[in-house]
Amino acid sequence: MRARVVLAFALAAVCFSNVACGYSLAGRGSFLPNYIKTIGVPQFINRTSVFNLETMLTQKVRAEFIGRGKYQILPQNTGVDAVLNGEVTAVTITPASFTATQLASRYAVTMTARIELRDLRENKVLWENPSVFFRQEYEATSGRNVLDPVAFFQQDTNALDRMSGEFARTIVSAILEAF
Repeated sequence: MRARVVLAFALAAVCFSNVACGYSLAGRGSFLPNYIKTIGVPQFINRTSVFNLETMLTQKVRAEFIGRGKYQILPQNTGVDAVLNGEVTAVTITPASFTATQLASRYAVTMTARIELRDLRENKVLWENPSVFFRQEYEATSGRNVLDPVAFFQQDTNALDRMSGEFARTIVSAILEAF
């Protein structure tokens, strides 16, 4: 009788170990075709007045892809399996909250961009978003209202770095996880 119980438990353990739940760790999979090994990420285009925004975004997107470890990331748009093109079309700053004396205490920074990942082998778009809308809030760095993005980022360069990093994580996750 005891041998049957042990055998039943062993059989159940084998059966349950072969059952998969269908879940996987976020950021580890990819919907991209298997033949894509290299992705070109050329410098993004900046249609705004924010200095160096395109450089910061491009570097952060490249670093995020490299951090995922599955693809070789190159700065060119030729000699690669796929190319990721980006264009920042707008950046706006609006006050998000105010002090008792009606000075802005937080700002909402909104960035709009066009992103496209193109398979060069098949010459087709794998992922695109013609209007990526990215919004982040930041504490005011001075006691005066700053509605000009250039002036804001000159006062708080860390905000540009944080926004670029979050943007890169969002874009790369959307591409690799097919959202």
